[in-house]
Amino acid sequence: MAAGRIKVLLADDHTVVREGLRALLAAERDIEVVGEAADGREAVSLTQQLRPAVVIMDILMPRLNGIEATRQIRQLCPATVVLVLTSRSEERYIQQMTALGVAGYLLKEISAQALCSAIRDVHTGKKAFSPSVACRLPQQCAAHCGDCSYHPVCLTEREVEILQLVAEGRPNKQIASELGISTRTVEKHRGSLTHKLKLYDTASLTHYALGAGLIEGRVRLAGA
Repeated sequence: MAAGRIKVLLADDHTVVREGLRALLAAERDIEVVGEAADGREAVSLTQQLRPAVVIMDILMPRLNGIEATRQIRQLCPATVVLVLTSRSEERYIQQMTALGVAGYLLKEISAQALCSAIRDVHTGKKAFSPSVACRLPQQCAAHCGDCSYHPVCLTEREVEILQLVAEGRPNKQIASELGISTRTVEKHRGSLTHKLKLYDTASLTHYALGAGLIEGRVRLAGA
């Protein structure tokens, strides 16, 4: 790797998107893609291993969504900046990601040139937002953040992870295997989040996860 190049990690669950981004960035002399993640959990793991300067992060991904992946990356690797690249322009996603301190929020309609410029900007400490996002950023986002239907502060990181996996159709045993914990621990966390949310069946938890933006409208079932 040439000295001074910006190390970038791509996090998007669509292979064609990652391939397109890698090809696009390969043409830039000062940017190098050092890894690709197909889900949020892999994004966190690879960020810890590779220590990229910039993570280009999608929002809706399986196993761990981009919001929770960003939260963990910001805690575990504070020197790495997160640049959101998504098709989701809803207010709740913008609020949640900006509250986590992302360096930018770009919509996938942007040009290749704009994306490359944004990567360079966030690498030097600047912010990068799509115009339609930037116009909604000022004080109202911070002022109304508490009005979001999803309040991540009421759940622990582990509870949010388990909630997403439950909503994706994973049984407790598979969740335990994916997270590297015991089935009993999964049951304990699941009982805690059920108590906090006052939701006592899988259908209700899945509905909540959909409303919270943890999963897409078409739920990905395990093995699908």
